[in-house]
Amino acid sequence: MKPSNQPSSQDRKLGKEEEQLLDELGIFGQSRRTFLNQMSAAGISLMAVPYFTSDVFAQAPKAPDLDPESLLNALEVNLKINGDTYPLQVDSRMTLLDALRERLNLTGSKKGCDHGQCGACTVLIDGKRKLSCLTLSATCKDKEITTVEGLAQGTGLHPVQAAFLKHDGFQCGYCTPGQICSAVSLLDEAKRGEVSYVTENVKDEVTQLSDKEIRERMSGNICRCGAYNNIVQAIQEVHSGKAEMPRWEFATEQELEASRTAE
Repeated sequence: MKPSNQPSSQDRKLGKEEEQLLDELGIFGQSRRTFLNQMSAAGISLMAVPYFTSDVFAQAPKAPDLDPESLLNALEVNLKINGDTYPLQVDSRMTLLDALRERLNLTGSKKGCDHGQCGACTVLIDGKRKLSCLTLSATCKDKEITTVEGLAQGTGLHPVQAAFLKHDGFQCGYCTPGQICSAVSLLDEAKRGEVSYVTENVKDEVTQLSDKEIRERMSGNICRCGAYNNIVQAIQEVHSGKAEMPRWEFATEQELEASRTAE
C-alpha cells in the first residue's frame, strides 16, 4: 500500500483557535500530541465554539450579486423595513420573504412551508400580521414593514420577546420569529377590540383575552415542537400585565382514555 502524503493529526500545524483551546484545557507537550491523535479536526472545532468571539457569529453573510438577466420583469421598489428604506430592483414575482432573506440578509423571518400554512414567515405590514411568503415585494411599496429584527426597543427586548424567554415559548426556535410577530399583532388587535371565530358575541368588543381566544388567534402559527402552552402563557402575561406562573398538570385516567377513544 502506498503511504499517504497527508500529514497526520500529530504533524499538522494547529490553527489559532485550536491552540487557544488546548491552552485553556491545559494540554501541552506529549499529552497534546496524544490528544490530537485521538481527536478529529471536526471534534476540536466543535469544542472551540465557546472560545470564538461574538463578533464572528454576528457577521452577516454577503448578499449574492444580482444577475440583471435573471429578472424577467424587473421593478424598482423602495422597501421601508424596521425604520430604514432599502431601494431594490426585484423580479415582479419575488416574494417579500425572499427579498428579506436573499437580498437584504434579514434572515429572522423563516421559510417553513412556503405555502402560507405554517406562519414561520410572519411579519408586520402597516401594523398587521402578514405571511411574507405569500406577499409580493412589489406590493409593499410605501408600506411600513417590521420584522422580528425590528421589534427590540433599543438595547432591550420587546415585552413579547422577553416573555417568550421567560416562559420557554420555543424549543428549536425555527418558528419563533413568526410566533412573536404574530403575538405582537394579536395584542394590538385586542386593544382595538377585534373579535375572533371563538368570540361568543361578535357584537361586543373583546379587549380581555382568554386562553381560548389566544389559542384561536395564534392558530395560524404552527409549532412542531409543541410549545403551545408556554406560548399562550407568554402572550397572556404581556396582555394582562400580570406575572404568569407555568400552568400544567398530568392528564387524568379519564382524559387519557378519552384521548385513546378519540383516536
